[in-house]
Amino acid sequence: MAEDSGGGGGSDLGTAYYRSRDPIKNFKIKVHLKRVTGTSLVPTAYSNEEAGPSHEGMEMRPLGSRRSMKSQVRPEDDETYTLKWQEKLFSQLEVELYRDRDNCKRPIEERYHREITAMYNDGDGRPTTRIFSYVDHDTFASLEEQNAVTTSSKETPSFLTQKMQNVRRRKQTERRNGYGDGSSFQPKINPVMEAPSEEHKRSAHVIDTPVQTMYIMADLSAVEDEPTILDEYILCTIKYDTHGVLSVTPDFNRYRPPYTIVTESTQRDTFEYTLELASLPMARRDQDRETKMFRELYQRHMDYVGAMVGHDFEQVASGILRLLVYGEIVSAKNYEYDNLYVHFFVELPKHWSTDTAQQLSGVTQTCSTKEIDRENVAYFCYPFDLELFYKQEELGEEEHREPLLPQWPQIFLEVLSIDSWQRYRTEGYGYLTIPSTPGIHTVEVQTWRPSGQHYFNNLRRFFIGGSPELEDPTYVAVPPTHEGSVISRFGFRTEATGSVTLKLNLLQQSQIFMDKVDSKRKVGTLLDRLGGLTMQASVQNVLELFQRARKRMQAAKETLSTIQ
Repeated sequence: MAEDSGGGGGSDLGTAYYRSRDPIKNFKIKVHLKRVTGTSLVPTAYSNEEAGPSHEGMEMRPLGSRRSMKSQVRPEDDETYTLKWQEKLFSQLEVELYRDRDNCKRPIEERYHREITAMYNDGDGRPTTRIFSYVDHDTFASLEEQNAVTTSSKETPSFLTQKMQNVRRRKQTERRNGYGDGSSFQPKINPVMEAPSEEHKRSAHVIDTPVQTMYIMADLSAVEDEPTILDEYILCTIKYDTHGVLSVTPDFNRYRPPYTIVTESTQRDTFEYTLELASLPMARRDQDRETKMFRELYQRHMDYVGAMVGHDFEQVASGILRLLVYGEIVSAKNYEYDNLYVHFFVELPKHWSTDTAQQLSGVTQTCSTKEIDRENVAYFCYPFDLELFYKQEELGEEEHREPLLPQWPQIFLEVLSIDSWQRYRTEGYGYLTIPSTPGIHTVEVQTWRPSGQHYFNNLRRFFIGGSPELEDPTYVAVPPTHEGSVISRFGFRTEATGSVTLKLNLLQQSQIFMDKVDSKRKVGTLLDRLGGLTMQASVQNVLELFQRARKRMQAAKETLSTIQ
């Protein structure tokens, strides 16, 4: 494990994000590590022979005979190295581990064994003394990336946590279709797999962007001590995902002061290090060529999207109102029994229509209730959508007495419950008139249920299930078959129950809105305009009938004058 590197001097150790279209293989970073306190700055003892006969017996060097700082700094106290992306630098612990063939079990460990053997056979040895790296293939887990499960400061990561931290999200190759046909590929715009494989289920269990990780480390152990895992410190963490986002923790120094690390050893040595971007800048000609290539690529993608979507905006005919309803049955609360579900349907008034394939009814899933603020609430979150059209035809002779304003559709609700013995009970009826204004509406519908005329109805409801039901669910409002101006429910015994919460997103489309924008004068509301168009058509029809009747009357007068 690696210890958290402490920062001093107010250094910002946050993460910086960069987006680059250049291949990640061109990335280079320069690291400069230097020890600023410790044995390098403490006056050292020297031999009596070096001091001369006049200083016999003196243990410390006199102030007048100081050596130069350059002669006091050891090679391991000041180190600079430029690393490439996913370049592996071995630490002293890894060299001792992988030089033994018996410790190499995995293919990557055998490769490390060959590289270390070849490196020492050539006589080169390690290129660095303190700086090393962990690449994406290494089994290294950073404590900084682990989320604590408890609030205890003594919590240690479990074995499973450490192993899961080593799981890298690899970039998945282009998947073939779920039926095993190797000749065709799934389109990238379709995120749904009809028949996912077991491997895909396991890989998609954790939603995460594929990321490659590289850690730049430092072995800050004392020279005279054996290195341990506790002496390993993280200098920089670099991550690169499939979207071209590069994250560097901490950020490059640029003009900021160096980052500081204070070791936890008994010497309490202090190290400073800087991070510098060492990638070669792209030539101007190559940059222009790449910009042109990306511009052509984006243009082809825009042409493809335009061909798929189209450029024509779907319009409705004149005098027609298109109503789009994107609704959600959110919850139901304060009902007597548990395991609730809702049956709903839409009743269309006169002059309203819909497509034949449009479903105007549905049933939610069964949900258990839970107590929230002393109320038993069942959350459905059941979505539904409607596409309705309103077109008022020419008024006939019998329709002149009807109101010209349109009646809006209504949503009727029936709440039911079912228990473990499959006993069904009606919990309540309610209805909702779709609002006439577009936008987002949250409505709470109060419900009631028939209680019956006899006491044994409640006994049957409790013991064997079942309860009085409405033969016509539209009776909770004004039934469409009702004739007359008054509806009476006198003598009908009911009982108030709970409520259902709905959320409606309404969208209205009509050419009248375009006329309102184009016209400089006020043209009235949508309902006024729809009624006005119908009134104009009705008046025109009356004038045409009047002209025909006048012509017939004139023809009759001419016939009478001829007979006389």
